[in-house]
Parts: sequence; structure tokens; C-alpha cells
Amino acid sequence: MTQQPQPELIPLGRTDISIPPMGTGAWAWGDRLFWGYGSGYGEGDVEAAFQASLEARINFFDTAEVYGFGRSERLLGRFIRAAGQPAVVATKFMPLPWRLGRGSVLRALRKSLARLGMERVDLYQVHFPRPWASIEVLMDTLADAVEAGLVRAVGVSNYNLEQMQRAHEALAQRGVPLASNQVEYSLLRRQPERTGLLAACRELGVTLIAYCPLAQGLLTGKYTPDNPPRGWMRRFMRRAELAQVQPLVSQLRETGEAHGGKAPGQVALNWVMCKGVVPIPGAKNARQAEQNAGALGWRLSDGEVAALDAISNAVQQS
Repeated sequence: MTQQPQPELIPLGRTDISIPPMGTGAWAWGDRLFWGYGSGYGEGDVEAAFQASLEARINFFDTAEVYGFGRSERLLGRFIRAAGQPAVVATKFMPLPWRLGRGSVLRALRKSLARLGMERVDLYQVHFPRPWASIEVLMDTLADAVEAGLVRAVGVSNYNLEQMQRAHEALAQRGVPLASNQVEYSLLRRQPERTGLLAACRELGVTLIAYCPLAQGLLTGKYTPDNPPRGWMRRFMRRAELAQVQPLVSQLRETGEAHGGKAPGQVALNWVMCKGVVPIPGAKNARQAEQNAGALGWRLSDGEVAALDAISNAVQQS
């Protein structure tokens, strides 16, 4: 792999943690249910993806306790120890209905730390908002975890504008900044712009982290109506949607050619970063990690971003 230039680090929210402008998502690492881990790819492949990420100076990794029922955390921790290089690790707490009270959060956190083989995690996020889990109680408990030295920073995931504002305010009462909100965001999923969430993140100093920034592969150009995805993903990508997205993919490809032959997916990731958002594309092998890394080291012009915005709007309205 051609070594990428050192990406300029950015702050994670208003914390003292610095991260690259793009991370690597580890949902597929060990996940058999959705991604088919063990069938077509395995531990060696995802470890190669980890190594390729580090070689590209991408050392921000996002996992969760539910990914592979804990296997993703165990793999990531093992890879970090073997590499002997610093990494910024984010994981998540799933607020299941039976997890009531402060003790359940801290028990889950300690189990994640044990699987990761760490004494402290850099970013601990609440995976989803749940009506039975008080935002204020959750944030107060996570502030306790920060004070106990178990967590460096607190984030949320899939929180809407009002929920994020409540989380931010609750943490502020304890002198802890809300570092991040991880939501789905891509050229095909731009709700954070339309709901005011992205603007609020900028105002509050919260880093917006984008999962599925390639729209499950739709923006890479590898899927067409004549070449749909296989397996479970076929259910989520109708032929009509695959047809509708082709004008956007064509624009991504044309724009990439103007930047030395960048692939559509690399342009799509760069677009996310141009919005001030940190994408965390998944990578199941070294090749995918290397492809993702090609989004770094260059930048779309304002005019190119505007052109992609316009086609994206037309695609989503069709």
C-alpha cells in the first residue's frame, strides 16, 4: 500500500482527544448475523483491515458491545495489543429494557473494558435513545464513569436534536462535554442537515460521526440494477433504488476523475468530511481499508460539494 500523508488531526468535540478526520467502523468484525463473519472473510481479513488503517494513519476505531455479541471488541483489543501502537477506541452501551439503574451501565462498561483489554476507553457512547432510559440519568452515570477514570469522553448515537440537547445540558451540569453524536449520514441520508442536527452540533461543539457514509455500498458504484448485492443486503436495496442512485454515482465518478482518478466511494467520503463530519466506513479486509484511506489527503472544492448536493437532493426526491 502507498503510504498516505499524515492526516491533520482534529479535536473530538470539546475534549482533549485528537482523532483523524476519518475513522474505521468495526461492526463487521466478528458479526455473523448481518455481515456473515466466518463465511468469506475472517479474523485474518479484519486484522489486515486494522493494519491497513494504521498504515494510513487512521487510528480511530468504532465498535460496540453488540457487534458480534462482543467479538468485535475482543478482536479490536487483541489487534491493538499486538500492534503496540496508540489507538483511539470508541465503543457503545446498548440501553436494553432490563438494564435499569446506574449499576447496569457501569457493569456493561466494565465488561466492554474487559473484552477490549483496557482500563479506560476513549469514547463511550449510548447506542440508541430509549423511552425507558432517562437521558439525564444516563448522562449523570456516564459523568460518574469519567470521574472514575473509566472513560475519557462521553458520546451518544442515533439521538435526534432534542435528545442531543438534553444530553448536552445534563453533562454540562457535571462539567463534562458531550463529545459526539453518531448518526447515519451520507449523500443519500442527509436528515441531520434537514433537522438542524448538524447545525446544532457545530454550535455546541459536538462532533458528528457518520456511520454508513457509503450508504451500505450504494455510493461505491459496485451495485447496479443488473448487479445487486447478495445476501441480506438485497432486501434493503430495491432495483428501483439502485437505478435512481446511478446519476449520483456517475457524478461521483466524474468528480473523482478530476482528482486523479479517485473512486466514487472516496469522493463520497471526502464529501462527508467537507461537511465537517467524521465518517467511519467499515472495512472487512485490507483492500477496503486502503480504498477508504484514499479519501484522505485532498479536498473537494466548494463548487464540487454544491454540485453533489444538488444531485443528491434530486435523487432523494425522485
